[in-house]
Amino acid sequence: MKLPRLSRRKFIATALVAIPSMIVADALLLEPTWLKVRHLRIGTSQPKHRLVHFTDLHHKGDTRYLKGVVERINSLAPDFVCFTGDIIEEAKYLEEALEILSGIKAPMYGVPGNHDYWSKVPFESIVKCFKSTGGAWLLDEQCVIANGKINLIGITCNQANQARLPHNPALVNIVLMHYPAWVKKLDQQKFDLLLAGHSHGGQVRVPFYGPFMVPYAVDEFDLGLFQTKPGPLYVNSGIGYIYEYNFRFNCRPEITVIEI
Repeated sequence: MKLPRLSRRKFIATALVAIPSMIVADALLLEPTWLKVRHLRIGTSQPKHRLVHFTDLHHKGDTRYLKGVVERINSLAPDFVCFTGDIIEEAKYLEEALEILSGIKAPMYGVPGNHDYWSKVPFESIVKCFKSTGGAWLLDEQCVIANGKINLIGITCNQANQARLPHNPALVNIVLMHYPAWVKKLDQQKFDLLLAGHSHGGQVRVPFYGPFMVPYAVDEFDLGLFQTKPGPLYVNSGIGYIYEYNFRFNCRPEITVIEI
């Protein structure tokens, strides 16, 4: 049976209808939970530490997805795990989120994001969850980990003067913070690595252009690795989505494996 010939005009018309439909389907049905594992090496010498960075859960009750995230983190067998804010938006989801996060099998260290504050939840249960993994919930404080080789500094996004925690020149200094743009508050200090979230990578990234839009306190640091005055800054695209905007395009949720 001979198929009918498709004219150039009909082909173009069909493509113009099909491509937007494919983009919408990708953004709504595929990418929001299509988890990506990104690998990154910091420095030129042989790495001595392996960590996993994840951020911006914005957990809203999708337990299957969050359990999958935890299972993926565990499968990567990191030395420790870093979280850079926004566990939830609404208090009613906190208990469920923490129960799942407690399944992480490596010390988990984290800082709060703006939505963790806006949800008005007490932090006691979060502190307990992170401590149960062998890690800590860091509120403008620092701790020495990895057998005394890493100085981990946790900066909150609730105070204007939070960026004055000193680094230790004898150790590897890693900063956890939620707002990427706050790297500019640290330009008088030097660190080996800074980790941030908040931007979600824009959630929608236009090819050859970048994010359609990003939240405040992101500035030019929307996604990926940036060389800044205080040191290399990595901004993660996050796991969840903001409010009810459950779509992503050209910006998959991610877990980042970092060797340093």
